[in-house]
Amino acid sequence: MKTILCILLISALHHVHAAESLSFTVKLETVLKHDDGKFLWFHPRSAAFPGGVVMTIQKHLMVSDYYSGLHFMTRKGVDAAWSDPVLPPELDWQKQPDGVTLSVADVTPGYHAPTGKVIAIGCRVRYSPKGRQLDDVKRSHQTVYAVYDPKTSRWTPWQVLELPADEQFNFARNACAQWLVKPDGTLLVPLYIGTSAKDRYSTTVAACRFDGEKLTFMNNGNVLRLDVARGLYEPSLIAFDGRYFLTLRNDMRGYVSVSDDGLQFSPQKPWTFDDGSELGSYNTQQHWLAHSDGLFLIYTRRGANNDHIVRHRAPLFMARVDADKLQVIRSSEKVVVPERGAELGNFGACAINESESWVTVSEGMFMKDSKARGAEGATFVARILWSKPNKLFSR
Repeated sequence: MKTILCILLISALHHVHAAESLSFTVKLETVLKHDDGKFLWFHPRSAAFPGGVVMTIQKHLMVSDYYSGLHFMTRKGVDAAWSDPVLPPELDWQKQPDGVTLSVADVTPGYHAPTGKVIAIGCRVRYSPKGRQLDDVKRSHQTVYAVYDPKTSRWTPWQVLELPADEQFNFARNACAQWLVKPDGTLLVPLYIGTSAKDRYSTTVAACRFDGEKLTFMNNGNVLRLDVARGLYEPSLIAFDGRYFLTLRNDMRGYVSVSDDGLQFSPQKPWTFDDGSELGSYNTQQHWLAHSDGLFLIYTRRGANNDHIVRHRAPLFMARVDADKLQVIRSSEKVVVPERGAELGNFGACAINESESWVTVSEGMFMKDSKARGAEGATFVARILWSKPNKLFSR
């Protein structure tokens, strides 16, 4: 018994030492600037593939949640120049005879190493001529994907992820969500679901297989529910130290859940700091970064001299997570993208190589004084430079 306790103690001390010895610095790059009152570049999210990086990005058309077709930019290596944003016809709007526009929003790309392809996953939306999202057709809000081949720089058209006929999937979005690829090539895709767009949202994770062209639903795990405001939505998923972690948006506060297999998750609990106080992140998304020596959360929150920002959506913070207690370690918190009078709530986070990970975000110029406070409609890449190699990263 003493031997077992000693082993457990040594293991715990090893994890503590590894976490304490890991640090990071931030190199903030400005990729784009645009603020002409007609559109803003928005929702920038990146994925690394051998030999380069792709970033998907859309035009926010100055109506709530109204977006253009999906543009993309590429970079050959982490220090090369970015290409200009390009809108492939395969990813553009699809005009319908009745005046409705079919588009896609809230996209997150990721690299699928077994096939050498990048998969961009988002949600299909139907827009009225004035840019309002419609729920006029059954199953109009579904998860869609397009595939990018880095060898040819070509995209496939959007395809719908076909889900079971069950009514709970009438509304089924992977939107603003981190998803992951398991070592066997299987995808774990978090969804927020409901019987319609008016239903309270619940969250589940779907296992899918990908053959290089088609993404196929296999099964899904348990459903997390919360009878508060709009429920649980915009979930993001990460793997760390043999377990899977979900962070979930709710109108009142953020929540976290954990799983051993990536499908069956524990009941969600509110995000707190390690002193027990509330994290203060609410009604917006949070995302993850994982390093072999630590798990990190990126988030916005109250209490940062930011009451002038809508929903306190700036600055962007990053802090280490106690993966056992599911708490944010307050003393580790750092600003990774500063507040300049604009909101930063819609962002992305991803691993790039063993030396660095990225947080990508654009300034939302939606407040009258954003420009006066210093915002420029900038699109940022916050390069998180690790002090130690990230052994989780492999290509």
